[in-house]
Amino acid sequence: MSKGANTPVPTAALRVELGWRSGPGVPDADASALLLLDGKVRSDADFVFYNQPSHSSGAVRHEGKRDAGGRVTDGLLVDLARVEPAVDTVIVAASSDGGSFGQVPGLYIEVRDAAGTVVARFDNPGATVETAFVLGEFYRRQGAWKFRAVGQGYGTGLEGLATDYGITVDEPQAPAAPQAPPAPQAAARPAFPPAAPPAAPPRPAAAPAAPPAAPPVSLSKVTLTKAAPSVSLTKQGGTSGALRVNLNWEVRKQFSGWGRKLGRSVAMHNDLDLDLCCLYELTDGSKGVVQALGNAFGALHQPPFIHLDGDDRTGAVSAGENLTVNLDHLRSFRRILVFVTIYEGARSFADLHATVTLQPQHGAPVDFSLDECTVPSTVCALALITNTGDDLVVQREARYLVPDRGVSPQRTVDRAYGWGMNWTPGRK
Repeated sequence: MSKGANTPVPTAALRVELGWRSGPGVPDADASALLLLDGKVRSDADFVFYNQPSHSSGAVRHEGKRDAGGRVTDGLLVDLARVEPAVDTVIVAASSDGGSFGQVPGLYIEVRDAAGTVVARFDNPGATVETAFVLGEFYRRQGAWKFRAVGQGYGTGLEGLATDYGITVDEPQAPAAPQAPPAPQAAARPAFPPAAPPAAPPRPAAAPAAPPAAPPVSLSKVTLTKAAPSVSLTKQGGTSGALRVNLNWEVRKQFSGWGRKLGRSVAMHNDLDLDLCCLYELTDGSKGVVQALGNAFGALHQPPFIHLDGDDRTGAVSAGENLTVNLDHLRSFRRILVFVTIYEGARSFADLHATVTLQPQHGAPVDFSLDECTVPSTVCALALITNTGDDLVVQREARYLVPDRGVSPQRTVDRAYGWGMNWTPGRK
Protein backbone atom coordinates (compact mmCIF):
# COMPACT_ATOMS: atom_id res chain seq x y z
CA MET A 1 0.00 0.00 0.00
CA SER A 2 1.07 3.57 -0.57
CA LYS A 3 0.61 6.39 1.92
CA GLY A 4 -3.07 7.39 2.11
CA ALA A 5 -4.35 4.22 0.44
CA ASN A 6 -7.08 2.16 2.12
CA THR A 7 -8.44 -1.37 1.84
CA PRO A 8 -11.30 -3.38 3.40
CA VAL A 9 -10.35 -5.80 6.18
CA PRO A 10 -12.34 -8.62 7.81
CA THR A 11 -14.33 -7.74 10.94
CA ALA A 12 -12.48 -10.38 12.92
CA ALA A 13 -9.30 -11.01 14.88
CA LEU A 14 -6.27 -9.63 13.04
CA ARG A 15 -2.57 -9.69 13.85
CA VAL A 16 -0.76 -6.41 13.25
CA GLU A 17 3.00 -6.71 12.95
CA LEU A 18 5.52 -3.88 13.16
CA GLY A 19 8.79 -5.10 11.66
CA TRP A 20 12.33 -3.93 10.92
CA ARG A 21 15.91 -5.15 10.55
CA SER A 22 18.12 -4.93 13.61
CA GLY A 23 21.85 -4.29 13.65
CA PRO A 24 24.59 -2.22 15.28
CA GLY A 25 23.32 1.26 16.08
CA VAL A 26 19.72 0.48 15.10
CA PRO A 27 17.24 1.89 17.65
CA ASP A 28 14.64 -0.34 19.25
CA ALA A 29 10.99 0.20 18.27
CA ASP A 30 7.66 -0.43 19.99
CA ALA A 31 4.17 -0.91 18.61
CA SER A 32 1.14 0.68 20.28
CA ALA A 33 -2.53 1.36 19.59
CA LEU A 34 -5.09 4.00 20.56
CA LEU A 35 -8.86 3.54 20.46
CA LEU A 36 -10.49 6.82 19.44
CA LEU A 37 -13.84 8.55 19.40
CA ASP A 38 -13.91 11.65 17.19
CA GLY A 39 -10.12 11.76 17.09
CA LYS A 40 -9.45 11.47 20.85
CA VAL A 41 -9.24 8.71 23.44
CA ARG A 42 -12.12 8.53 25.93
CA SER A 43 -9.64 7.95 28.77
CA ASP A 44 -6.07 6.82 29.32
CA ALA A 45 -7.37 3.23 29.32
CA ASP A 46 -7.78 3.51 25.51
CA PHE A 47 -3.98 3.44 25.10
CA VAL A 48 -2.47 -0.05 24.55
CA PHE A 49 1.32 -0.34 24.69
CA TYR A 50 4.13 -2.15 26.53
CA ASN A 51 3.14 -0.79 29.97
CA GLN A 52 -0.61 -1.28 29.42
CA PRO A 53 -0.75 -4.38 27.20
CA SER A 54 -4.50 -5.10 27.06
CA HIS A 55 -7.64 -3.06 26.51
CA SER A 56 -10.49 -3.77 28.93
CA SER A 57 -12.79 -4.71 26.03
CA GLY A 58 -10.40 -7.41 24.84
CA ALA A 59 -10.35 -5.77 21.40
CA VAL A 60 -6.64 -4.88 21.37
CA ARG A 61 -3.69 -6.63 22.97
CA HIS A 62 0.05 -5.97 22.80
CA GLU A 63 1.87 -9.26 22.13
CA GLY A 64 5.51 -8.26 22.49
CA LYS A 65 8.67 -8.65 20.43
CA ARG A 66 10.22 -11.50 18.48
CA ASP A 67 13.78 -11.55 17.13
CA ALA A 68 14.44 -14.01 14.33
CA GLY A 69 18.00 -13.73 13.13
CA GLY A 70 18.09 -9.95 12.82
CA ARG A 71 14.47 -9.48 11.78
CA VAL A 72 12.59 -7.98 14.71
CA THR A 73 8.81 -7.75 15.02
CA ASP A 74 6.49 -6.27 17.64
CA GLY A 75 2.92 -7.51 17.48
CA LEU A 76 -0.60 -6.36 18.30
CA LEU A 77 -3.77 -8.43 18.19
CA VAL A 78 -6.77 -6.38 17.04
CA ASP A 79 -10.18 -8.08 17.22
CA LEU A 80 -12.45 -5.70 15.33
CA ALA A 81 -15.56 -7.69 16.29
CA ARG A 82 -14.92 -6.74 19.93
CA VAL A 83 -14.31 -3.02 19.39
CA GLU A 84 -16.96 -1.10 21.33
CA PRO A 85 -19.62 0.71 19.24
CA ALA A 86 -18.50 4.09 20.64
CA VAL A 87 -15.02 3.62 19.13
CA ASP A 88 -14.76 4.68 15.49
CA THR A 89 -11.00 4.40 14.91
CA VAL A 90 -8.11 2.25 16.12
CA ILE A 91 -4.76 3.94 15.52
CA VAL A 92 -1.67 1.74 15.08
CA ALA A 93 1.51 3.58 16.03
CA ALA A 94 5.22 3.01 16.56
CA SER A 95 7.85 4.74 18.67
CA SER A 96 11.63 4.47 18.59
CA ASP A 97 13.98 4.15 21.54
CA GLY A 98 17.59 5.28 21.21
CA GLY A 99 17.40 7.13 17.90
CA SER A 100 15.10 8.18 15.09
CA PHE A 101 13.16 6.07 12.60
CA GLY A 102 15.51 7.24 9.89
CA GLN A 103 18.03 4.85 11.49
CA VAL A 104 15.60 1.88 11.41
CA PRO A 105 15.98 -0.11 8.16
CA GLY A 106 13.21 -2.09 6.52
CA LEU A 107 10.39 -0.59 8.60
CA TYR A 108 6.93 -1.89 7.73
CA ILE A 109 3.49 -2.62 9.16
CA GLU A 110 1.57 -5.71 8.12
CA VAL A 111 -1.98 -6.89 8.88
CA ARG A 112 -2.77 -10.63 8.75
CA ASP A 113 -6.04 -12.49 9.18
CA ALA A 114 -6.59 -15.60 11.32
CA ALA A 115 -5.33 -17.84 8.49
CA GLY A 116 -2.08 -15.87 8.23
CA THR A 117 -2.98 -14.22 4.92
CA VAL A 118 -1.66 -10.67 4.49
CA VAL A 119 -4.63 -8.33 4.05
CA ALA A 120 -2.68 -5.05 4.22
CA ARG A 121 0.96 -3.97 4.27
CA PHE A 122 2.61 -0.55 4.36
CA ASP A 123 6.39 -0.32 3.80
CA ASN A 124 8.79 2.52 4.55
CA PRO A 125 6.73 5.56 5.58
CA GLY A 126 9.60 7.87 4.54
CA ALA A 127 11.11 8.29 8.00
CA THR A 128 13.97 10.72 8.70
CA VAL A 129 14.19 12.41 12.11
CA GLU A 130 10.85 11.18 13.49
CA THR A 131 10.79 9.27 16.80
CA ALA A 132 7.13 8.22 16.57
CA PHE A 133 4.75 7.37 13.74
CA VAL A 134 1.07 6.78 13.20
CA LEU A 135 1.57 4.03 10.64
CA GLY A 136 -2.02 3.06 9.99
CA GLU A 137 -5.57 3.11 11.25
CA PHE A 138 -8.62 0.86 11.27
CA TYR A 139 -11.81 2.86 10.81
CA ARG A 140 -15.51 2.14 10.43
CA ARG A 141 -17.23 2.90 7.16
CA GLN A 142 -20.91 2.02 6.60
CA GLY A 143 -20.86 -0.86 9.07
CA ALA A 144 -17.61 -2.36 7.77
CA TRP A 145 -13.95 -1.86 8.67
CA LYS A 146 -11.15 -0.52 6.50
CA PHE A 147 -7.43 -0.04 7.02
CA ARG A 148 -5.64 3.11 5.86
CA ALA A 149 -1.87 3.60 5.51
CA VAL A 150 -1.19 6.89 7.33
CA GLY A 151 2.55 7.57 7.80
CA GLN A 152 2.25 10.64 10.05
CA GLY A 153 5.48 11.30 11.93
CA TYR A 154 6.28 12.97 15.25
CA GLY A 155 9.58 14.38 16.45
CA THR A 156 8.46 14.26 20.09
CA GLY A 157 8.40 10.49 20.55
CA LEU A 158 5.68 8.37 22.07
CA GLU A 159 4.92 11.07 24.64
CA GLY A 160 4.14 13.65 21.96
CA LEU A 161 2.03 11.21 19.95
CA ALA A 162 0.08 10.03 23.00
CA THR A 163 -0.66 13.52 24.32
CA ASP A 164 -1.81 14.59 20.85
CA TYR A 165 -4.63 12.04 21.16
CA GLY A 166 -5.58 13.02 24.72
CA ILE A 167 -3.42 10.74 26.89
CA THR A 168 -2.15 12.16 30.20
CA VAL A 169 1.52 11.22 30.43
CA ASP A 170 3.45 10.98 33.68
CA GLU A 171 6.31 13.48 33.65
CA PRO A 172 9.15 13.64 36.17
CA GLN A 173 8.56 16.56 38.49
CA ALA A 174 11.42 19.01 39.01
CA PRO A 175 12.16 19.61 42.70
CA ALA A 176 10.71 22.85 44.01
CA ALA A 177 13.23 25.64 44.51
CA PRO A 178 13.95 26.20 48.20
CA GLN A 179 12.40 29.36 49.58
CA ALA A 180 14.57 31.80 51.50
CA PRO A 181 13.54 32.18 55.13
CA PRO A 182 11.95 35.55 56.01
CA ALA A 183 14.29 38.25 57.27
CA PRO A 184 14.27 38.54 61.06
CA GLN A 185 12.39 41.56 62.48
CA ALA A 186 12.63 43.24 65.88
CA ALA A 187 9.62 42.47 68.06
CA ALA A 188 7.64 45.58 69.00
CA ARG A 189 6.29 45.63 72.60
CA PRO A 190 2.68 46.99 72.69
CA ALA A 191 1.98 50.00 74.93
CA PHE A 192 -1.49 48.63 75.80
CA PRO A 193 -2.90 45.11 76.16
CA PRO A 194 -3.87 43.68 72.75
CA ALA A 195 -7.53 43.67 71.82
CA ALA A 196 -9.29 40.31 71.63
CA PRO A 197 -9.58 39.05 68.04
CA PRO A 198 -13.06 39.09 66.48
CA ALA A 199 -15.03 35.86 66.63
CA ALA A 200 -14.50 33.69 63.56
CA PRO A 201 -17.58 33.23 61.37
CA PRO A 202 -19.04 29.71 61.33
CA ARG A 203 -17.44 27.42 58.77
CA PRO A 204 -19.64 26.13 55.93
CA ALA A 205 -20.19 22.38 55.70
CA ALA A 206 -17.34 20.64 53.92
CA ALA A 207 -18.05 19.65 50.33
CA PRO A 208 -17.82 15.92 49.60
CA ALA A 209 -14.31 14.89 48.57
CA ALA A 210 -13.82 14.43 44.85
CA PRO A 211 -12.76 10.93 43.75
CA PRO A 212 -8.99 10.67 43.26
CA ALA A 213 -7.85 11.34 39.71
CA ALA A 214 -6.49 8.38 37.77
CA PRO A 215 -2.70 8.34 37.75
CA PRO A 216 -1.08 9.46 34.50
CA VAL A 217 0.29 6.89 32.08
CA SER A 218 3.94 6.00 32.61
CA LEU A 219 6.02 5.45 29.45
CA SER A 220 9.10 4.19 31.32
CA LYS A 221 10.54 0.76 30.51
CA VAL A 222 13.81 -1.15 30.74
CA THR A 223 15.07 -3.47 27.99
CA LEU A 224 17.97 -5.75 28.88
CA THR A 225 20.53 -6.65 26.22
CA LYS A 226 23.91 -8.39 26.03
CA ALA A 227 25.58 -5.00 26.36
CA ALA A 228 23.37 -3.93 29.30
CA PRO A 229 22.24 -7.20 30.92
CA SER A 230 21.18 -6.11 34.41
CA VAL A 231 19.01 -3.57 36.21
CA SER A 232 18.47 -2.57 39.83
CA LEU A 233 14.83 -2.87 40.85
CA THR A 234 15.73 -0.95 44.00
CA LYS A 235 16.70 2.10 41.95
CA GLN A 236 13.52 1.65 39.89
CA GLY A 237 11.37 1.62 43.03
CA GLY A 238 10.17 -1.93 42.33
CA THR A 239 10.89 -3.70 45.62
CA SER A 240 7.37 -4.18 47.00
CA GLY A 241 4.07 -5.61 45.86
CA ALA A 242 3.79 -8.32 43.22
CA LEU A 243 6.47 -8.96 40.60
CA ARG A 244 4.94 -10.75 37.61
CA VAL A 245 7.24 -12.75 35.32
CA ASN A 246 5.75 -13.60 31.92
CA LEU A 247 7.09 -15.77 29.11
CA ASN A 248 5.43 -15.66 25.70
CA TRP A 249 6.64 -17.39 22.59
CA GLU A 250 6.03 -18.05 18.93
CA VAL A 251 7.11 -20.90 16.65
CA ARG A 252 7.97 -19.66 13.18
CA LYS A 253 9.42 -22.69 11.38
CA GLN A 254 8.60 -26.35 11.18
CA PHE A 255 12.12 -27.63 11.62
CA SER A 256 14.99 -26.35 13.71
CA GLY A 257 18.26 -25.21 12.23
CA TRP A 258 20.40 -27.58 14.27
CA GLY A 259 18.10 -30.46 13.30
CA ARG A 260 18.69 -29.75 9.60
CA LYS A 261 22.43 -29.60 10.19
CA LEU A 262 22.37 -32.98 11.94
CA GLY A 263 20.00 -34.47 9.38
CA ARG A 264 17.30 -35.15 11.98
CA SER A 265 13.66 -34.09 11.99
CA VAL A 266 12.78 -31.97 15.03
CA ALA A 267 9.32 -30.70 14.22
CA MET A 268 7.74 -28.03 16.44
CA HIS A 269 4.22 -29.39 16.86
CA ASN A 270 1.06 -27.47 17.67
CA ASP A 271 1.01 -29.18 21.10
CA LEU A 272 4.33 -27.60 22.09
CA ASP A 273 4.36 -27.40 25.89
CA LEU A 274 6.86 -25.11 27.61
CA ASP A 275 7.10 -24.87 31.38
CA LEU A 276 8.17 -21.68 33.15
CA CYS A 277 9.91 -22.61 36.41
CA CYS A 278 12.18 -21.14 39.03
CA LEU A 279 14.72 -22.29 41.55
CA TYR A 280 14.68 -20.30 44.77
CA GLU A 281 16.95 -19.91 47.76
CA LEU A 282 15.63 -18.15 50.87
CA THR A 283 17.63 -16.34 53.53
CA ASP A 284 16.87 -19.12 56.05
CA GLY A 285 18.82 -21.50 53.79
CA SER A 286 15.83 -23.37 52.37
CA LYS A 287 15.84 -24.15 48.65
CA GLY A 288 13.27 -25.46 46.23
CA VAL A 289 11.62 -25.33 42.82
CA VAL A 290 8.34 -23.86 41.58
CA GLN A 291 7.02 -25.64 38.47
CA ALA A 292 4.02 -27.39 36.97
CA LEU A 293 5.83 -30.73 37.09
CA GLY A 294 4.76 -32.48 40.28
CA ASN A 295 2.18 -29.72 40.89
CA ALA A 296 4.80 -27.68 42.72
CA PHE A 297 2.96 -24.39 42.04
CA GLY A 298 4.29 -22.66 45.17
CA ALA A 299 2.43 -20.14 47.35
CA LEU A 300 2.24 -16.35 47.34
CA HIS A 301 1.50 -15.57 51.00
CA GLN A 302 3.66 -18.21 52.66
CA PRO A 303 7.11 -19.60 51.82
CA PRO A 304 8.39 -19.60 49.15
CA PHE A 305 6.25 -16.47 48.38
CA ILE A 306 6.36 -17.43 44.69
CA HIS A 307 3.40 -18.79 42.72
CA LEU A 308 3.00 -20.28 39.24
CA ASP A 309 -0.48 -19.46 37.98
CA GLY A 310 -0.96 -22.40 35.64
CA ASP A 311 0.30 -24.33 32.65
CA ASP A 312 -0.28 -22.60 29.29
CA ARG A 313 0.45 -23.96 25.81
CA THR A 314 -0.42 -20.93 23.67
CA GLY A 315 2.49 -18.57 24.35
CA ALA A 316 0.17 -15.53 24.18
CA VAL A 317 1.20 -12.47 26.19
CA SER A 318 -2.23 -12.30 27.84
CA ALA A 319 -1.72 -15.84 29.09
CA GLY A 320 1.62 -17.50 28.40
CA GLU A 321 3.42 -18.80 31.45
CA ASN A 322 3.37 -16.54 34.51
CA LEU A 323 5.22 -16.55 37.82
CA THR A 324 4.37 -14.08 40.58
CA VAL A 325 6.86 -13.14 43.29
CA ASN A 326 5.60 -11.46 46.48
CA LEU A 327 8.17 -8.71 47.04
CA ASP A 328 6.48 -7.67 50.27
CA HIS A 329 8.58 -10.55 51.67
CA LEU A 330 11.77 -9.29 50.03
CA ARG A 331 13.86 -10.00 53.13
CA SER A 332 13.05 -13.70 52.76
CA PHE A 333 14.72 -13.99 49.34
CA ARG A 334 18.38 -14.61 48.60
CA ARG A 335 18.16 -15.49 44.89
CA ILE A 336 15.65 -16.70 42.32
CA LEU A 337 16.61 -18.29 38.99
CA VAL A 338 13.80 -18.21 36.42
CA PHE A 339 14.13 -20.85 33.69
CA VAL A 340 12.04 -22.60 31.05
CA THR A 341 11.98 -26.23 29.95
CA ILE A 342 10.44 -28.07 27.02
CA TYR A 343 8.02 -30.62 28.45
CA GLU A 344 6.85 -32.03 25.13
CA GLY A 345 6.31 -31.16 21.46
CA ALA A 346 9.91 -30.33 20.47
CA ARG A 347 13.48 -31.49 20.99
CA SER A 348 15.05 -28.05 21.10
CA PHE A 349 14.41 -24.32 21.46
CA ALA A 350 15.72 -23.78 17.92
CA ASP A 351 13.36 -21.59 15.84
CA LEU A 352 11.37 -20.72 18.94
CA HIS A 353 11.28 -16.96 19.53
CA ALA A 354 10.42 -15.84 23.04
CA THR A 355 10.13 -12.66 25.09
CA VAL A 356 10.50 -12.40 28.86
CA THR A 357 8.81 -9.56 30.77
CA LEU A 358 9.20 -8.79 34.47
CA GLN A 359 6.47 -6.39 35.57
CA PRO A 360 6.90 -4.97 39.08
CA GLN A 361 3.78 -3.61 40.74
CA HIS A 362 5.79 -0.43 41.31
CA GLY A 363 8.42 0.66 38.81
CA ALA A 364 9.10 0.20 35.12
CA PRO A 365 8.68 -3.16 33.37
CA VAL A 366 11.83 -5.05 32.42
CA ASP A 367 11.87 -7.08 29.23
CA PHE A 368 14.27 -8.90 26.94
CA SER A 369 14.22 -11.30 24.02
CA LEU A 370 15.97 -14.64 23.93
CA ASP A 371 18.83 -15.14 21.52
CA GLU A 372 18.50 -17.63 18.70
CA CYS A 373 19.18 -21.16 19.91
CA THR A 374 21.95 -22.94 17.97
CA VAL A 375 22.36 -26.03 20.21
CA PRO A 376 20.05 -28.99 21.01
CA SER A 377 18.81 -27.36 24.22
CA THR A 378 15.72 -28.33 26.21
CA VAL A 379 16.27 -25.92 29.11
CA CYS A 380 17.06 -22.19 29.11
CA ALA A 381 18.03 -20.07 32.11
CA LEU A 382 16.11 -16.79 31.66
CA ALA A 383 16.83 -14.40 34.51
CA LEU A 384 18.60 -14.37 37.87
CA ILE A 385 17.07 -12.18 40.61
CA THR A 386 19.49 -11.53 43.46
CA ASN A 387 18.89 -9.80 46.78
CA THR A 388 22.21 -8.44 48.08
CA GLY A 389 20.62 -6.87 51.14
CA ASP A 390 21.10 -3.37 49.78
CA ASP A 391 19.91 -4.00 46.24
CA LEU A 392 17.53 -6.20 44.25
CA VAL A 393 19.08 -6.92 40.85
CA VAL A 394 17.64 -8.60 37.75
CA GLN A 395 20.27 -10.20 35.50
CA ARG A 396 19.44 -11.30 31.95
CA GLU A 397 20.80 -14.84 31.48
CA ALA A 398 19.25 -16.09 28.18
CA ARG A 399 21.50 -19.14 28.52
CA TYR A 400 20.65 -22.32 26.62
CA LEU A 401 21.80 -25.51 28.34
CA VAL A 402 22.20 -29.01 26.88
CA PRO A 403 21.46 -31.86 29.34
CA ASP A 404 23.72 -34.89 29.40
CA ARG A 405 22.12 -38.19 28.49
CA GLY A 406 19.80 -39.31 31.27
CA VAL A 407 19.99 -35.97 33.10
CA SER A 408 16.79 -33.96 33.52
CA PRO A 409 16.56 -30.30 32.45
CA GLN A 410 15.96 -29.31 36.09
CA ARG A 411 19.08 -31.09 37.32
CA THR A 412 21.02 -29.53 34.42
CA VAL A 413 20.13 -25.96 35.39
CA ASP A 414 20.77 -26.81 39.06
CA ARG A 415 24.31 -27.97 38.23
CA ALA A 416 25.00 -24.93 36.06
CA TYR A 417 24.09 -22.51 38.87
CA GLY A 418 25.23 -24.53 41.90
CA TRP A 419 21.88 -24.88 43.66
CA GLY A 420 22.74 -28.29 45.15
CA MET A 421 19.31 -29.91 45.28
CA ASN A 422 18.29 -33.60 45.17
CA TRP A 423 15.98 -34.50 42.29
CA THR A 424 13.45 -37.30 41.77
CA PRO A 425 11.31 -38.04 38.68
CA GLY A 426 7.97 -36.22 38.50
CA ARG A 427 4.90 -35.94 36.28
CA LYS A 428 2.15 -33.41 35.62
